[in-house]
Amino acid sequence: MSRSLQNYLTGNLDELREKGLYRKLPVITGPTGAKAIINGKNVINLSSNNYLGLAGDERLKEASIKATEKYGAGAGAVRTIIGTLDIHEELEEKLAKFKKAEAVIVFQSGFTANMGAIPAIMTKQDAIISDELNHASIIDGCRLSGAKILRFKHSDMADMERVAKDAIASGLYKKFLIITDGVFSMDGDIAKLPEMVKIAEKYDIPVYIDDAHGSGVLGKNSEGKLNGSGSVSHFGLHGKVDVQIGTLSKAIGVVGGYVAGSKELIDWLKLRGRPFLFSTAMTPGDTGAVIKAIDILSESTELVEKMWDNSNYFKKLLLGMGYDIGHSETPITPVIIGDEEKAMKFSDELFKEGVFAQGIAFPTVPRGTARVRNIVTAGHTKAMLDGAAEAYRKVGKNMGLI
Repeated sequence: MSRSLQNYLTGNLDELREKGLYRKLPVITGPTGAKAIINGKNVINLSSNNYLGLAGDERLKEASIKATEKYGAGAGAVRTIIGTLDIHEELEEKLAKFKKAEAVIVFQSGFTANMGAIPAIMTKQDAIISDELNHASIIDGCRLSGAKILRFKHSDMADMERVAKDAIASGLYKKFLIITDGVFSMDGDIAKLPEMVKIAEKYDIPVYIDDAHGSGVLGKNSEGKLNGSGSVSHFGLHGKVDVQIGTLSKAIGVVGGYVAGSKELIDWLKLRGRPFLFSTAMTPGDTGAVIKAIDILSESTELVEKMWDNSNYFKKLLLGMGYDIGHSETPITPVIIGDEEKAMKFSDELFKEGVFAQGIAFPTVPRGTARVRNIVTAGHTKAMLDGAAEAYRKVGKNMGLI
């Protein structure tokens, strides 16, 4: 290794260690469930995005095995050459129906969906009006497009309209895009989509929503029951949002991402979405498992309802102890500590008590807002959540936090 690179890496790693922010990757032995063996310790797991417990579902495992046996371990090529299997098209058709969209394109991850979609529709001549707390994949996709990024205060619709009006009045840009997360991953709050759409329609600006933490969590079926079809469905805004991004690796329990929208949009992304064009297609096993997950959500509301019941139960326990959970409206429930070192120590002490809740600090969240983030799933039992709450009570008192 060159001396300059060595000095750069060593210096930055040492700085993280001094601040207590250096973390080793936790290692899981066995499946990722509501309880898991992490770093050799059997703990209650409150850090998984496996909202519905589908990652370990026997039905998904069986579907994955059957697809692998039929098609092989890999697709063997990019989609545009010879990597499009009929099972890929089946998945895209099922997702389009589930999302009530004209069409869907599947990417290798939610991150690559943003990296593919944003640069395909925005250029250096354009401007993107972006929530200041949008996910890193949105930020990177915006940067890659070359468009001017105009940020508005988090979920502040008056500020968003001000930014839009000023951008239009400037005459500097050819076209515009309003972009937001559907559910914000660190605070668990939901985008103000109805107000956003109303303002967007006023100025004829398309809306782009990243529903990574909304897919499988928010949304209702035609009978008004929870089915996880996403933020657009949650607000009844079908046909009002131009681009919907989702992930298949969180509530859906497998891996992959997708874009839902008009047929013209999807046709364009098949020709200009670079991760789609230049990365090998999603594996048959993963595709088969996702199809089964979508079938489950289409046929039953049980898992989504249980997740919400568990989430609301645990929020009440935390609030009853006096913890600050911010503005959480979803199963993502932060316990905001503020100080970065204290938040990391809090996470470590919880682990000693048998609870894994990951500490989150800058640059993932703004300085001074460090927290422990909890995600309650359908797989948790009330007994598990009571046990986790007892750990929070003990550690909080010992550290003088409650």
